Amino acid sequence: MVAASIAAAVTLELKEEHELIRQAVRAYCEEKVAPVARELDAASEFPKETIAGLAELGLLGLVVPPEYGGNLVDALSLAIAIEEIARVDGAHALSVAAHNGLCTSHLVMAASEEQKARYLPHLAAGDYMGAWALTEPTSGSDASSMRTRAVKDGDEWVLNGGKSLCTNANHAGVLVVMARTEGERGAQGVSAFAVDRGTPGLSIGRDEDKLGVRASSTSQIDLEDCRVPEDRLVGKLHGAFPDVLRVLDGGRIGIGAMAVGLAQGALDASLRYALDRESFGQSIYDFQAIQFMLADMATRLEAARLLVYRAAHRKQGGLPFKKEAAMAKLYASEAAMWITTKAVQIHGGYGYIKDFPVERMFRDAKLTEIGEGTSEIQRLVIAREILRSADQSA
Repeated sequence: MVAASIAAAVTLELKEEHELIRQAVRAYCEEKVAPVARELDAASEFPKETIAGLAELGLLGLVVPPEYGGNLVDALSLAIAIEEIARVDGAHALSVAAHNGLCTSHLVMAASEEQKARYLPHLAAGDYMGAWALTEPTSGSDASSMRTRAVKDGDEWVLNGGKSLCTNANHAGVLVVMARTEGERGAQGVSAFAVDRGTPGLSIGRDEDKLGVRASSTSQIDLEDCRVPEDRLVGKLHGAFPDVLRVLDGGRIGIGAMAVGLAQGALDASLRYALDRESFGQSIYDFQAIQFMLADMATRLEAARLLVYRAAHRKQGGLPFKKEAAMAKLYASEAAMWITTKAVQIHGGYGYIKDFPVERMFRDAKLTEIGEGTSEIQRLVIAREILRSADQSA
């Protein structure tokens, strides 16, 4: 049994289905996303048409079971799909990752059958996006100190408070909103609610003007006497925080995959540029300094990809993956930032110009070090898991 578990943890062979997903997503993104990525980034415009195309491919229902209209795939397939989108554009990848890995995953995990029937078919079909509202202006990494409250009033819940940095909010048909239903702070006493777009008392602010992933929608949410029916409680009353942590564990694999995709795109662009660009009468690829940068970029990229795939493999195998997801997200995001920085360096002055995609990839990569838990939070998670393992084996 132990040997089988170890084998399951380290086997990373891709199946034919994984390669088919990679090929399909890559083909679509190169044909449809790549030509519009720069324009959408410059305008901070949400990519409605191309997201609709991704929905037609089934990429908005990758965590939804078939009985609800989805195309449920394993965790590795989801990671590969996000990686391939990010290889072309980080904003598209973030929108798809948040839709699948946060809002939809939370509903699949904790919603009632009635709630699943109400929301999952629309989320899977891409009728609307899903959003997940956890972060608040005064509680980012310390999510359990949220101030948004939900109070029972007859057969309704009344929500008051505010959320920030909510991906997809302005294009979401449903938002899973975390609110305090008991106590003043701490993990106990937090509940989750499905709030429909257009619910009185729910207002969504303008899209934030961001450094990177500018074509993704990130907004503030205000809740002022926002009334939702009592059957919109998702999961256990006062018991949503364990679900939140499980959602974040899975979501970190998605952000790690996004980082891998950005790094791959930057490496691809750098290699093409190095082969085409001439200096001192020869291709700059012939210079050892450039070769060494490309070699280091490729090595860090491969290490990041293996960490992400390993975390995904453990998740789909039913093995513990909290530590592995945090490691994957931490290493892949920092590797992506390093690799995109080197990509700009290889491009020289052109790497600082928006005509070249590495400039956008460089800006997009920074988000992966912050979103769904900063690098510092990942290190805390890893350290705690290491200590827990040591205590168990002592």
